[in-house]
Amino acid sequence: MKILLVTRGAQGNIYPFLTIATELKRRGHEVVLNLPRIFEELAKALDIEYIVQDEENTEKITEQTARSRNRFFYLLNRMKKTIDSQFEQLVPVAEQFDLIIAGNTEFAAPSIAEYYNKPLIRTTFAPFIPGKNIPPPVFRFPESNPFITPALLWKVLNGITNLTVNKTINRKRKALGMDPIRNFGKHAVENSKNYLLYSRYLGTTDIEWKADWKIGGYCFNDQLQYDRNDQKDMLKFIRQDNRPTLFFTLGSCSDKQRNQLCEWILHTCKKEGYKLIVEPGWSKTGTYLQENDTLYILDKPMPHHVILPHCTAAIHHGGCGMTHSASRAGIPQWIVPIILDQFYWGDRVFRLGIGPESIPISKISQQKIQEKIKSLIENEEYKLNAQFISTKVKAENGLHNFYKYVEKQG
Repeated sequence: MKILLVTRGAQGNIYPFLTIATELKRRGHEVVLNLPRIFEELAKALDIEYIVQDEENTEKITEQTARSRNRFFYLLNRMKKTIDSQFEQLVPVAEQFDLIIAGNTEFAAPSIAEYYNKPLIRTTFAPFIPGKNIPPPVFRFPESNPFITPALLWKVLNGITNLTVNKTINRKRKALGMDPIRNFGKHAVENSKNYLLYSRYLGTTDIEWKADWKIGGYCFNDQLQYDRNDQKDMLKFIRQDNRPTLFFTLGSCSDKQRNQLCEWILHTCKKEGYKLIVEPGWSKTGTYLQENDTLYILDKPMPHHVILPHCTAAIHHGGCGMTHSASRAGIPQWIVPIILDQFYWGDRVFRLGIGPESIPISKISQQKIQEKIKSLIENEEYKLNAQFISTKVKAENGLHNFYKYVEKQG
C-alpha cells in the first residue's frame, strides 16, 4: 500500500508516527510522513520519505501556549490557522495514496479523505470519541454530578470546536465542490476508523461508542539515537549510592512556574535524601541549576526506555507518551498536568493506584510537593501496582497491533 501519515505537535505526537512509518516501510509499504519541520532531521535519520508542514514553528507555539491566559482556546485558534495550509498542501498529493493515517488534531484530514474517497484511520492518544460515560479528555474530570454529565461536556466541546473551525473547513469544502458539515466532531468520528493509540490497561473505553473504533496500545519509539557515554554518566550518578532516584520532566510543555517547580522538587530531594535527574525538555527547565551528588541534568536527548527502568519514580506533565513510558518501566509516577489530556492521564494514574492524585502545576506549593514526593517514593502499593501494570503494557505490543490493523485495510 501507499500510505500518507499526517501528524503535528510535540514529541509525544510525532515519535509514535516515526515508529509506525519505519515499521510500515520495513514491511514493504510506501510511506510518506507529513510532519513539523523541527522533526525533519529525525525523519532523515530514519530514512523516511516526508513532507514538511509549512505553517508553524512548534517550539515557538509551545512557548506562546504557556503564556496565553486560556491555553485550550489558544490552541484551537492555532488549529484554525493551520487548516488552510493543510488543504493547500495535502489536497494536491492525497489522491495518490491508498490510505491516510492522521492524528485527531488534523482537522482537514477527514474532508480530504472524503474528497478522494480514501479510507482514513484517525488516531488518538486519549478517548477522543464522544459518548455518555467518558468526559472529553481536554476537560478536567467532573465529580459525580447529575447536571454536568460527560454527554453535556461533549456537546460543549463540539460547540466550541464548531465555532472555531467549521467556517474555515466549509469554505475549503465548498471550493472542492463538497457539501458543508454541521458538526466537525461527529463528522470526523463517523467518517473515520478510530484507532486509540494507548494501552487498554491505562486508558478507558466506552462500550456505548457507536463509532468504528479499536484500541491497540502505545507505539513506543525505541529507535532514537543517543550518546552511550551520556548514558554511562547517568548510570554512574544513579549507582553512586543506594538513595532513591527521582526523574522529572515537563517534556515539550512550558509553564511560567516550571523552574520554581523544579527548585521545589530539588529542595525536597535534598531534604529527604533522594537523587534527582532532570530532563529539561524544550523549555530548558532547571538548566541553570548546579549539578552535584543530588542533581543530574540531561543536557542531550535520551530515550526514556534507557532512563526510567533505573529510576525509583517519575514526576511529569502527563503526556500520553511519558505516562506510558513510566508505566512500562514499572515505576510509580506523579502527574502535574498543564493542558489538554494531561488531566485525563493524571486522573488515570491516581485511579489505577500507580501514583498520588495529580495537582495542576498552577496550584502546586512547596508543602504539597514534599507530601506527594514522599508518598510517591515510600508507598508500597504504588510500587506493586506499577509493576503489575508494567507486565500488561509490555505484553501489549502496540506497534504490532497497529500495523496488523493497517494492513487489514488494504
